[in-house]
Amino acid sequence: MTTTSPQHADGLVRCPWPKDDPLYIAYHDGEWGVPEFDDRALFEKLILDGFQAGLSWITILRKRENFRKAFDNFAPEKIARYTPKKVERLMQDAGIVRNRMKIEGTIRSARAWLDIMEKGPGFSQLLWDFCDGKPKVNTFRTVKQVPAETPVSRAISKDLAARGFKFCGPTIVYAFMQAVGMVNDHLVTCHRHAACQKLGK
Repeated sequence: MTTTSPQHADGLVRCPWPKDDPLYIAYHDGEWGVPEFDDRALFEKLILDGFQAGLSWITILRKRENFRKAFDNFAPEKIARYTPKKVERLMQDAGIVRNRMKIEGTIRSARAWLDIMEKGPGFSQLLWDFCDGKPKVNTFRTVKQVPAETPVSRAISKDLAARGFKFCGPTIVYAFMQAVGMVNDHLVTCHRHAACQKLGK
């Protein structure tokens, strides 16, 4: 497996993980590592990263629109009111990952999100305060250098779990931090590294 940035047919050098999958490349080029500050969008991404546990991200990415439809576009105020009957309907939905613990965990996480929004400090601020409000820019040259978790991801994981969030272990949280631009883990040779760095200023 390539661990450095390969050049693609379009002449751009990217991180190795999107391979030649058009959906993955579009996600890598347009979303991954872009700083996200929207409370609801951050909730959606954390939930999807939780569903990814034990699976590959491309599996979740291919099902993302189905997830959005099934979970009311990840509106926490709606998810927080899901009934056991709704859980059973979701368990029959072949378009998503049918894992009862993860579905029920999403409902509990939605309630925890609402609590943070109502009582402060707000979900986005809570998360970004762990990074002093700006992305940490890493300068990794190979995938092997990229950690699976960090002291910050462990601290966020602990905080979220204490507030009632489910499926938010340190590794899941670090993948989430990479995706929402809290850390810039594009390899330095990747064309998106500098672009995401500019967005973080």
